[in-house]
Amino acid sequence: MQICRSRQSVRDCVAGWRAAGEKVVLVATMGALHDGHMQLVAKARDWLDARGGGRIVASIFVNPTQFDQQADLEKYPRDEETDLAMLRQHGCDAVFLPSVEDIYRPGAQTVVEVAGLSRMLMGRVRPGHFRGMTTIVTKLFNIIGPDASTFGEKDYQQLTIVRQMVADLDMPVEIIPVPTVREPDGLAMSSRNRRLTPQDRAAATVLNRALDRGQQMVEHGASPAAIRRAVRAILRSEPRAQVRSVDLRDAADLSRVSRIDRPVVMLLAVRFGEVLLIDQRTATP
Repeated sequence: MQICRSRQSVRDCVAGWRAAGEKVVLVATMGALHDGHMQLVAKARDWLDARGGGRIVASIFVNPTQFDQQADLEKYPRDEETDLAMLRQHGCDAVFLPSVEDIYRPGAQTVVEVAGLSRMLMGRVRPGHFRGMTTIVTKLFNIIGPDASTFGEKDYQQLTIVRQMVADLDMPVEIIPVPTVREPDGLAMSSRNRRLTPQDRAAATVLNRALDRGQQMVEHGASPAAIRRAVRAILRSEPRAQVRSVDLRDAADLSRVSRIDRPVVMLLAVRFGEVLLIDQRTATP
């Protein structure tokens, strides 16, 4: 597995593969890797195997422009040695580990933003977060030039925004969605889980229970308002849960729904102590 710490080194690495006619898939991460990230790598390998093989590049970059609070950026877990060991074990071919200075040149003025989708839902809770995400994803696509890139469904709004960006800007990158990976007790895997106290970690399983109930109600034809009330009530039954948002949206474009006659997505944002967790579930009536 090649370790690339500059734009030029990863470009040279990929250029060699391209010269041999190989396809490339990018797995973009902020590190603090877990089994959910390894599923992104596995799906990347599946995509390549279906097309005759190729190479996987993972990126590890804690992107400062995605954090609206400096304290959150400083607290974000970092463990490069463990991350590299996991990626090597799971068959990653190269890892791009740039510095902030290498990614953001002095005097840079250009950003990429999917205006509407980035300013709704979690975009209201974390202003500028998605603008930072789409800017760094665009830069990674431009630096590495992948044929495809994997994105987890756990951050469903992010996935939707990236799909919209790729379509709007005619980027020649296929977006591979990857289902949410959960712990045995149902909690969605997340790097943020490491920051939960034992009490909050136990309490956070209420997210999956609320989504289970919401999915059942969608499948049985309940109204959007009734579903939101029921999901919120389950979340509020857990004293440690501070509910930030409960939303039910069209699964294709995150538009509001007045009735459920097509696939929808339930989106939760709930704080436990100092940690804001998100989770989602798609459901079909």
